[in-house]
Amino acid sequence: MIWNEKFETMPLEELKNLQSERLVSLARYVYDNCPWYKRKFNDVGVGPADIKSIDDIVKLPFTNKLDMRDSYPFGLFSRPRTDLVEIHVSSGTTGNPTLVGYTRDDISLWGEVMARSLCCAGAVPDDTIQIAYGYGLFTGGLGAHYGAMEMGLTIIPTSSGQTKRQLKIMQDFQPRILACTPSYCLYMADDAREIGIDPRTASWKIGVFGAEPWSESMRSEIEQTWDMLATDIYGLSEIIGPGVSQECTYKDGLHLYSDVFYPEIIDPDTGKPVPEGQDGELVITTLTKQGIPLIRYRTRDIVSLTYEPCKCGRTSPRTSKIKGRTDDMIVVRGINVFPSQIEHVLLGIEGTHPHYQLVIDRGAHKLDSVEIMVEVDERIFSDEIKRMHALEQKIKKEIEAVLSIGVTVRLVEPKTIARSEGKAKRVIDKRQL
Repeated sequence: MIWNEKFETMPLEELKNLQSERLVSLARYVYDNCPWYKRKFNDVGVGPADIKSIDDIVKLPFTNKLDMRDSYPFGLFSRPRTDLVEIHVSSGTTGNPTLVGYTRDDISLWGEVMARSLCCAGAVPDDTIQIAYGYGLFTGGLGAHYGAMEMGLTIIPTSSGQTKRQLKIMQDFQPRILACTPSYCLYMADDAREIGIDPRTASWKIGVFGAEPWSESMRSEIEQTWDMLATDIYGLSEIIGPGVSQECTYKDGLHLYSDVFYPEIIDPDTGKPVPEGQDGELVITTLTKQGIPLIRYRTRDIVSLTYEPCKCGRTSPRTSKIKGRTDDMIVVRGINVFPSQIEHVLLGIEGTHPHYQLVIDRGAHKLDSVEIMVEVDERIFSDEIKRMHALEQKIKKEIEAVLSIGVTVRLVEPKTIARSEGKAKRVIDKRQL
């Protein structure tokens, strides 16, 4: 089933014409309604009249998260605050947060793209969905909620947390779809076993997982643990929230709704386009948003993009799963490290759990030290010291082969590493950088 056949199966030439029309309108709209963008256009010597097709998008300036924080609260908006019906604020550890606002039409658009996403994952209108993303300033819960309403699903808005209650609700109401972070899905499996529930007997058969990067190994772990189809959803609050792209049931890339979110893949260092299929930074332009439309927004997410037809019949371009980020990449002794690399290694070693933590410190000699705490099966942890040491050495060897740096591995008991009911905290960096 495809939710919006007109746009999701549109021939590419027709899609390009639509994108061109919308970009021309967008350039004029932000120039006339957003003083910040008018200044940016003038700074690079471009005006709305210079934008005649989607190919001209490269003439326009990039926008980034720092721009949003510097213009906080309403400097990047193209509509007055009185036209907004909803506001969300992203979390942040320093400086101003990222503020986004929605007009009534923006909320309708959000419901539309989330309905496409849920349908893409395999939902049908008679389904029941349990939404265990957080509700509130975080966009995850409400975004999924709007899409489920648009699609006509029965919604159980559990939000995140209260895991045992989540499991009881699942048993009592038998929802077929679960929407939450992938780490929380695995977290719930631990509690399910504790209270005597076999996760493979759960009613959840489709998972819509996002809000944090996760690997193919983690997908396999979820699918085997819960006996469900685990699909990846992508979004970010700056663009709209969840619903920018979604995997279909073939799990061969995330369909990006490019009639409303135009994608580019660039070299993060030069800002130049990279060839189709090559990894680069995802840049998105919101072609139809009203409240806070963004032009060439640099997501910092590293993906590849393909326009090859998908077996599901959708013609929209597909991105890979996120392969890393340009801004949360960890540099250790001059080596670029992504936590997903460690996860991939660990989930390929029998006896380890998908719960780990990377601790980076800098000692008296100013050398970075890397310790990886890894949870292992109870039977392994209680085994003889010689066998535990052998497993530590195996993990150490395989991680060092991937990362090209020396690490220390420490095996810990199940549930030793603090769990998260939201996003898993995989890295603790104690260095004073």
